[in-house]
Amino acid sequence: MSTARTNKSVTTATLRKSVIDALEELKAKDVREIDVRGKTSIADLLVIASGTSARHVKSIADEVGKFAKKAGVMPLGVEGEQEGEWVLVDLGDVIVHVMLPRIREFYGLERLWTVGDHGHEVDAAQAG
Repeated sequence: MSTARTNKSVTTATLRKSVIDALEELKAKDVREIDVRGKTSIADLLVIASGTSARHVKSIADEVGKFAKKAGVMPLGVEGEQEGEWVLVDLGDVIVHVMLPRIREFYGLERLWTVGDHGHEVDAAQAG
């Protein structure tokens, strides 16, 4: 478990739901979840979403932080808020990337983390 936890009873599933709720609240686009357990020790889940503008990206990332705090998890860090093209919110077991579509396409995190996988990438709408 991560040192980001202020409430030890918060599970990855609970944190995931808070993140997805925050993304839905601010109308994030093209939300994807990637289970990275067994690939890295830095997190269990990556959540990637797009915003329509730098302001939208920043607002989404801010909302993710607020929802996580309500769930009892303080972010370990937030990077990229100044530029707003790609903001990373590190919640320990869940890492959230909010990006402009052109930045997301350029870096291709989904492709990077799912190379050789079948069925590990989950559309958030299907994950419920």
